[in-house]
Amino acid sequence: MVNDVLSKVEATKADSAYLRGTVAEELNDGSDAFSADNTVVLKFHGIYQQDDRDVRAARARQGLGQDHICMVRVSIPGGVATAEQYLAMDRLADEVGNGTLRITTRQGIQYHFVRKGDLRPLLATLNSHLLTTFGACGDVVRNTMCCPAPLADRRRAEVQQWAAEVARRFRPRTQAYWQLWVDGERAVSAMATDEHEPLYGATYLPRKLKMGFAFPGDNCVDVYTNDIGIVPVLDGDGIAAFTLLVGGGMGKNHNKPETFPRLADPLTTVEPGELMEVLDAIVATQRDHGDRSDRDHARMKYLIHDWGLDRFSAEVQVRLGRRLAPPEPVGLDAAADHLGWHDQGDGRHFLGVKVENGRIADRGNERVRSGVRAVVERFGLGVRFTPREDLLLTDVDPALRGEVDSVLADHGVVAAERWVAVRRNSFACPALPTCGLALTESERALPGVLDELIAELAALGLGDLDAHVRMTGCPNGCARPYTAEIGLVGRGKRNYDIHLGGEPVGIRLNAVFAENVPRTELVNVVRPVLAHYRDYRLDGEGFGDFCHRLGVASLRAELGNETWNRAARATT
Repeated sequence: MVNDVLSKVEATKADSAYLRGTVAEELNDGSDAFSADNTVVLKFHGIYQQDDRDVRAARARQGLGQDHICMVRVSIPGGVATAEQYLAMDRLADEVGNGTLRITTRQGIQYHFVRKGDLRPLLATLNSHLLTTFGACGDVVRNTMCCPAPLADRRRAEVQQWAAEVARRFRPRTQAYWQLWVDGERAVSAMATDEHEPLYGATYLPRKLKMGFAFPGDNCVDVYTNDIGIVPVLDGDGIAAFTLLVGGGMGKNHNKPETFPRLADPLTTVEPGELMEVLDAIVATQRDHGDRSDRDHARMKYLIHDWGLDRFSAEVQVRLGRRLAPPEPVGLDAAADHLGWHDQGDGRHFLGVKVENGRIADRGNERVRSGVRAVVERFGLGVRFTPREDLLLTDVDPALRGEVDSVLADHGVVAAERWVAVRRNSFACPALPTCGLALTESERALPGVLDELIAELAALGLGDLDAHVRMTGCPNGCARPYTAEIGLVGRGKRNYDIHLGGEPVGIRLNAVFAENVPRTELVNVVRPVLAHYRDYRLDGEGFGDFCHRLGVASLRAELGNETWNRAARATT
């Protein structure tokens, strides 16, 4: 039940003068860090204050404080960037970051190891290239997702336009962002007395709210994991309506069984002219009734779980002043990764490039960042970021395909068809050393785990298995591990929970197979299930479907190691 005692974050937002706080003063105070209250405010500006956790212990032994750094997230609706925008972001990675760009699972870009003194140059430069970090974090509607494939289908182009319009509509109205980062001279003196947030109000939402558009037949955005998922209903060459799904979300807390991942439920189907009004009503319902006392219970999924969908729908209808139509069926039977070469349908092609765990970097002979920069500069290609942390190079003249391939190969960029299937299908969240919430490794651990898994699959005669593996360093679920066929979720310093039984399309949650498993034992614990799958699968049955059909609880009882099952819940 929601109580009447507001969380401290709510007071901080209320006192922030519409997201100003005392950020301007602290930017000029000569220190390397921001106060606790301003770290809350900064999240709305796309900035997380963190520290380099690789050196935390050593600095403590030397009597030093934390090495404060910032993660800065660029909000890019639908993941669509021009060549000029991409190259600007790439240059900034050297000027103010750690020489890498990190693609997020919501199609944005993150900078890591940004120092406090570099925040203004970074945000101002992004703004000059029509890019923003505003609303990329914080208790607002986050970056709007959309299938990034640039296919010459008028309906797909319309969906991408809708995603951009939704992003504009739900961006906060306060002028604080521009006053702080673009017009710095006004920041300290700017007053907020005349500010007005027509939708959010002075305290914004109880927690972040995520929206995404899926294109019919292709759930590459994992639309069911969003607070609000939007799926077009097609009619010939146009969009006749949108079906809205509500109440999805991945995060949970290991120590709070009342928290859990959840998939969204169909709410209604609306005509295009009604979409924005209905979205407003849904967001306002969460604004007014979401839990502002317990941030672990503040997402819209918990409001819908506690109320039930009927009550939630009734509240939305009261706000609209009319009844909602019933939802039409949603047809999502695939989830394309969009990697490799594809015909755009307009005389041009696009190339999907696998970026391991989303880190656009130069590492030894694999100089992905330099290779992508080279082809974007040389051929003027557009760039789009995918929900699986990969990127698409768009608008390629077919006559230039060979040259694009050659440039990328010269930089050691591995072609999509050369990736082992299970590695091609897998990705992780950043976790250590930057994320303050990480319990253990993720991005840096997954490649080694996959090496062991690939070797084991070969030994079992399953070398072509295309199972999806997702890893996170904590239970917040940024890499959406709870829908994966194999989900690895950080639980302790070197330990993970193993989830099995999801499926590639993102329409089913998995379940816990083993808990608190050391990183060195992950593949060993899964091995008996893989062998069982080899011996007893149905013809054409995927690994996740096999685990779901037999029941994860049954597999745990028959094949699990009791060492890792003592705390496991009997879910299937």
